[in-house]
Amino acid sequence: MSSVPPKRRYRKLPVWIVEDHNDVVRHIYRAIASRHLPLKDIKMLHLDSHPDLLIPVNMSADTVFDKDKLFSELSIENWIMPMVYAGHVSGVAWLHPYWAQQIREGEHGMTVGRDASTTTIRVTSTDDYFLSDGLYVPEEQLENRQRLGLNVVRVDPVGASRSSPSEQNPEGDGERRLPKRSRVGHGEAAEASGSEPIRSCPDAPQPAEGSDESVPGNDDEGSTCYVVERLSAFLGDAEPDVLDIDLDFFSCKNPFKELYTQEEYAILKELYGFRGPGPDPDQDELQECVDRRVHQLEDLEAAFGDLLEDDGEAAVGRWATRPGMAPLAQLVSSLKLRNPSPDYEMVHQAGLTCDSVELPHHISSDEEIDRLVSAAQLFLKALPKPKLVTMSRSSLDEYCPAEQVDSVQSRVLAVLERLYGPLDLHKDYESSGTETPDCQPQAS
Repeated sequence: MSSVPPKRRYRKLPVWIVEDHNDVVRHIYRAIASRHLPLKDIKMLHLDSHPDLLIPVNMSADTVFDKDKLFSELSIENWIMPMVYAGHVSGVAWLHPYWAQQIREGEHGMTVGRDASTTTIRVTSTDDYFLSDGLYVPEEQLENRQRLGLNVVRVDPVGASRSSPSEQNPEGDGERRLPKRSRVGHGEAAEASGSEPIRSCPDAPQPAEGSDESVPGNDDEGSTCYVVERLSAFLGDAEPDVLDIDLDFFSCKNPFKELYTQEEYAILKELYGFRGPGPDPDQDELQECVDRRVHQLEDLEAAFGDLLEDDGEAAVGRWATRPGMAPLAQLVSSLKLRNPSPDYEMVHQAGLTCDSVELPHHISSDEEIDRLVSAAQLFLKALPKPKLVTMSRSSLDEYCPAEQVDSVQSRVLAVLERLYGPLDLHKDYESSGTETPDCQPQAS
């Protein structure tokens, strides 16, 4: 007799909405404990303007096995990889809008494990996203190795001629291009959970008209056809275990841009800029790159830590004489013109977002939000029903514009209900005490 516990299904699809994205981990773990999600090999569809795939730099790897301690150490940018190291998550599809380009498009296979020398979690990927945080180590240096399949998939808004999701009938014109077997209405929600991912695609909708932002690449990249093909290959015959949606996928701010002047932001880029290895680097070059980056970030953290105690001319001058730190004096001078006591910890957090690729910043119009919601509806309709939906508002730290978040949330929930039937909705942010309005942005 098999010792594997039986799978369980929710009567109605649970949707957990949080404010800070890392708070979804509690709900994912609860679903694992109740056997609604598998213990291992969870596949996640992650719609977000940010990958959230960094790692708590100094956290002991063993922390992942103490869930209460783990929850207290996670942040919005690093909540997925600890679940990979714990063995729960083995596949992530990062679906990103066209303005977010932090990780190269395509498939990325990597190993996540415990660094034998530091006992922290590290990864074998050599993408700049990981190198710029000093997270790379060679595979032979890792213990308790876990494999992660990462798919980076661009999503473009549908064309302006398509109707908005709020106006679409489940069988209406807005979805006429989808094959009949991929359409799911209220009465078909239960059957959808066991359906097979489609192997053919609808015609590709056009990117948003009038956009002045584009990403070079295949003409079909970002289309519904492209997204469905990539996700069908990612899922195989499986269902998505978790559909995770950050509302900043639809409209996104870089909140640090409002805290600092353009000149100050340019200085931060100079101070925190990441210099990667050359093309086709060997192991020694990769290690040299990581060591150089770790020392750079340690020096900057120490400098701003000291300035919290003493930002007099002598202290600033002492740090500014160090290699690569000359712009520090100009930055401090500029900051103190506007505030005699700058928040240097926040300055450092802002600097950490200025490495190889700047944080995305694209405040969408209502029309473009509708087009992105329509795009999400089209590709989700072509896939099996997820087992659990998690959603982050990301509004108090302003990654999703506060004046838009409620409207975006309503539109997304309307689509989920249209696709999957009545939802078991939990607005966790209303009772979590996170609604205090004076929150500061975190590095994402």
